[in-house]
Amino acid sequence: MDNFTTLVPNEIIAGERLYEAAIDLILASAQSELLIFDQDLRHGDFASLKKFELFQRFLSDNRNSRLTIVLQNTTFFQEKCPRLYKLLAIYGHKMTVYETNNTAKHAKDCFILADQQHFIKRIHIDQARFKYAFNDADSVLQLQSRFQDLLEATETTVSVTRLGL
Repeated sequence: MDNFTTLVPNEIIAGERLYEAAIDLILASAQSELLIFDQDLRHGDFASLKKFELFQRFLSDNRNSRLTIVLQNTTFFQEKCPRLYKLLAIYGHKMTVYETNNTAKHAKDCFILADQQHFIKRIHIDQARFKYAFNDADSVLQLQSRFQDLLEATETTVSVTRLGL
């Protein structure tokens, strides 16, 4: 029996592999906008070739696509996700990665919003319990408001170029 048959939208689901698979579904559905809030991208298999290919397709298929990532800590992204970091170098005009200030570091959930219609939300970073849905603009609107608050609490932007004298 396929484990992914338990991957049902609009229900609370548990399991790291199911979480990774649901993220893939949300990323694959995105056409023009992806908003991501996460502690550090450590959970969800973001360092994998599969995620790289999904992000690359998203960024290359639509000239107006936009990817915004807000992280509480960018070290894992910079050191353990070289493929995604490379995308920042290639698509820096349409991809931005921010790090929050200390006031936003208390948040323990994480989520991805796609095209103001689809979402996945991990309830707590320490537990692989999550919910995802397609065509749920009401839920996305609430999370979008929260994303804007988190975006306002950023203090640095990740750059692929080092500044110095």
